Amino acid sequence: MKLLLTIALSTLLTATAYSQVVVKHFNASWNKPHKVTWLTKLSDCSVKYYDLTKYPKLKTKYKIVVVPTIIIFVDGEEKKRYQANIMMEIDAKQEDLQEFIDQSIMSNF
Repeated sequence: MKLLLTIALSTLLTATAYSQVVVKHFNASWNKPHKVTWLTKLSDCSVKYYDLTKYPKLKTKYKIVVVPTIIIFVDGEEKKRYQANIMMEIDAKQEDLQEFIDQSIMSNF
């Protein structure tokens, strides 16, 4: 019984973490070479990719001025934004985003 309760609690906490942190990647079809592919390797978050040529209204909604742009949301609120440099590349590393995600999750406890 104790093991079952522990597994249920662990599953609930994992599901809660995934619903709390969302990473959104905004790019355009003409900029595919600069798509940040390592986002799928991030843990404890959900990752969503958006092509602004297909969904142009998102550019205004999320105030995207350059692609690619990565925004991290915690509980639906924007907490961190990474924008491309002049070469249209993201300077942030996978480790940077993962560290921010981990800190965001831990701050809720």
